[in-house]
This record gives sequence, C-alpha cells and structure tokens, in this order.
Amino acid sequence: MILNIRGLGPDDVADLALVGQATFLETYASVLPAADIVYHCRHEHGEARYAGWLGKSGYDFWGVEIDGLGGLVGYAMLSPPDLPVAVEPGDLELKRIYLLSKFQGGGVGARLMGAVCEAARARGARRLWLGVYGENASAIGFYARQGFAQAGVRKFQVGANTYDDLVLARDL
Repeated sequence: MILNIRGLGPDDVADLALVGQATFLETYASVLPAADIVYHCRHEHGEARYAGWLGKSGYDFWGVEIDGLGGLVGYAMLSPPDLPVAVEPGDLELKRIYLLSKFQGGGVGARLMGAVCEAARARGARRLWLGVYGENASAIGFYARQGFAQAGVRKFQVGANTYDDLVLARDL
C-alpha cells in the first residue's frame, strides 16, 4: 500500500466533512443515541465547520490518501489548545485524528501521527494535547502507544448529552 500524507486546503472541505462524518458514525453508532450522532455530524462535521477552521490562522490539516483509492481515508488537525488544562506557550492541540476503520490497525494512523508530530515540532511546539472519549478503548490504546498520557478530564457535548473525555498530552 502506497500512502500519501499531504497538507489540506479549502478545496478539500467536502472530503474532510465526509471522512469526519463517516468516521464518527463508524466509531459511535453503537454507543451514542442516534439523534446525538446525527446532530453532531451535521454541526461539528459539516463543510462550514471545516471551512471555518481552514480560514483561521494556526489551524492546519493533513490528509491521508492511499494510491489507487482516489480520495481521503483519514486526516489530522492541529490547532491552538482549547482544553480545560494549564497550557503553556509552545503547546498545540491535536483537535482531530480520524481514519476510516478499514485502514486502522495497519500502521497508517501511526504514520499520520508521526507527520503531525513532525509538523508540530516544525511550528516550535513542545507539547501536544488531545481529548478522547473516555470509553473509546481503541483510541486510548493507540494514543498510549504514541506516547500520550492522561493529564486531565473534560466534559464533551454531543447533541443533547454530555460525556467524559480524557485529556491526554505528550512531549514533543
């Protein structure tokens, strides 16, 4: 499998939204109420949300493409930290790292994480933060293998319900 990781821009908004929605649905369809998932996908993974982020300074996206498939199969986003923790200058947040389930477990996510960490270091970051649903054992295990450790907890709204997220961090 030949993997391409590239920076994303305004022309990629529709693909970002679609991969975001598909990944969220794959991950949480059996866990969260349907109405909450639909609301979240419409509002938090709509094209307008991604276009807004792409128009902001300090918000950067990287996409994963597999040769021969013609389109994104995953992406990651770096942003200024927006978490309920004491951040320091030089900290960044990995706001999203999404990969369609078919491509999980084969090293694609680790390669994307490596590219994001390299980009964060190039921006002068010293620490990377993220939030992850506290019941998502698969994602938590992936982040642990990538050197992240728990540094806090936050409340995360999905539709009409609030859930506990773990806040993780790793030094770069």
